[in-house]
Amino acid sequence: MKQEILPSRARSQELIEFLSGLSVETLPARVVQQTKWALLDTLGCAIFGSRQPWARILAEEMLAEGSRGNSTIIGENQAVAAPAAALVNGTAAHGFELDDHLDAAIVHPGAIVVSAALAAGEAADAPGARILAGILAGYETLNRVGLAMGLEASHRGFHKTAVVGPIGAAVAAGVIMRLTPGQLITAIGLACSAASGIKSFAAGTGGGMMKRMHCGRAAESGVRMAQLAARGFTAPPSALDGRYGLLEVFGGQGASPESLTAGLGTDWALDSVYVKMYPCCAWIQAAVQQIVALRGPRPLVPSDIKCVRIGVCNYAAKNNGQVEPPDTMGAQYSIPYCTAAALMADPADPAIYQGTALHDPARRELARRVEVHVDPEMEAAFPRHYAARVELEVNGGALIESVVMNPHGMPGDPCTEAERREKFSRLAAVLKPATRAAIESAVLGCERLRSARELLAPLRNQ
Repeated sequence: MKQEILPSRARSQELIEFLSGLSVETLPARVVQQTKWALLDTLGCAIFGSRQPWARILAEEMLAEGSRGNSTIIGENQAVAAPAAALVNGTAAHGFELDDHLDAAIVHPGAIVVSAALAAGEAADAPGARILAGILAGYETLNRVGLAMGLEASHRGFHKTAVVGPIGAAVAAGVIMRLTPGQLITAIGLACSAASGIKSFAAGTGGGMMKRMHCGRAAESGVRMAQLAARGFTAPPSALDGRYGLLEVFGGQGASPESLTAGLGTDWALDSVYVKMYPCCAWIQAAVQQIVALRGPRPLVPSDIKCVRIGVCNYAAKNNGQVEPPDTMGAQYSIPYCTAAALMADPADPAIYQGTALHDPARRELARRVEVHVDPEMEAAFPRHYAARVELEVNGGALIESVVMNPHGMPGDPCTEAERREKFSRLAAVLKPATRAAIESAVLGCERLRSARELLAPLRNQ
């Protein structure tokens, strides 16, 4: 990393001054609309995830602590303090590998930023227009800090989402709370010392529930740090991009602090959001999509299949090649398992990653026959493209090959509005149709809401 500390600090200050002045009235209409879609997608993920055991455990823990406040835990009547709500809802939103992603930065923004923004927004009784500004600011921050950090931290085993997440959450909450630029810099400085998260969930021994919590902890930390900054708690102004700052410590020689401000005001993070179609790791989506297309309209059985090869980048081969995943987290991170599941079932169905389906002997046998290899073309495309090459040969048929550089949902092949609505309806199916419709309407008209509390009220005790 370059040691031009003062110019680097000037970049972070420029970024914060820009973000603190955001307003939906002056932003491009396209960007405001993308912010609303990101909010809707994250809420759908959080509603679905709120029923999963990891979110239930955290909700019970926060309620048992007696945390009091004005912020909503999805599915609970009792309001809690903003950090507690951000923790639970962030965990729920990230809880089934369906939340959005920023490709080149390699971070999950929505589960962190939206959870922090809504919790802080309810606590501050902020209007909907301010919520949108905070979400947009949080996405920008996560994307730019993720790009500035580079890839070294990921290669060393840090989960970048969890490392940069507190900074994005602090900015989202701080903008909503109307912190001054100086207070925002303090909130970021404090959040930098909350940066943490390792990828032991991808080591092949079972992921447990840990990764689910990474976005929740990041959202919780960011909200807390913004609140402390508002009360006058202080931090080094150089904690992000100065000497021994976050970028230097985690990014090392690969850090590029110039990414903090490159294209500021013209290149928007929300134009680069990847909306996931399947409940599995982002690196696996392209392979699953192609398998579904190549196999045809009906699922296959293992005896139908002569060979299947998946070509990916080295990063995916290294982190997603586990053949015998022991639990749900491992299965969602396993190219062999997800490939077998896509050949034999509906890969969009969360049930295939849980319970008895997870240990189906036929699916496991097929997964052992899936060959994962590093493809030079896919490696060259990393990390701008989450690409995969699929070769499939069925008994009695010819070898067929397919390449997808941008899986559906990425900016290169974006979802339609109808698909975004359908995803939300599917994930929020536990709600009454009238409630789903009310939430969707409130999100898409968010700038007209008098308070964030109007948006969250229907999600209590569902």
